[in-house]
Amino acid sequence: MSKLIRDKIPEIIQKNDGRVPSFYIASKEEFHIALDTKLDEEIEELRNAPDNKSAAEEIADIMEVLLTIGHSHGFSPEQIETIRLEKREKRWGFEKRIILEKW
Repeated sequence: MSKLIRDKIPEIIQKNDGRVPSFYIASKEEFHIALDTKLDEEIEELRNAPDNKSAAEEIADIMEVLLTIGHSHGFSPEQIETIRLEKREKRWGFEKRIILEKW
């Protein structure tokens, strides 16, 4: 089973289990596909989080994947945050829970 993992996971596996994990470095194209798959995985884990602490951890994982996707497109976290704030200034967020029925 191949999947994208955090950078220190091979080291952690070896330290904790004494096993030498088999892994490779993805090509740029494969990395983009793996990031998309990882985002889906983390979103599903958030949907199934059993409690608020687990949900917070999954949200943090999703944010990490999103920041990595941004980086892979050449954007810094600060640039992404600037764009987010600009959009929020113009359109606000989702706090009011408004559902558009017809357009």
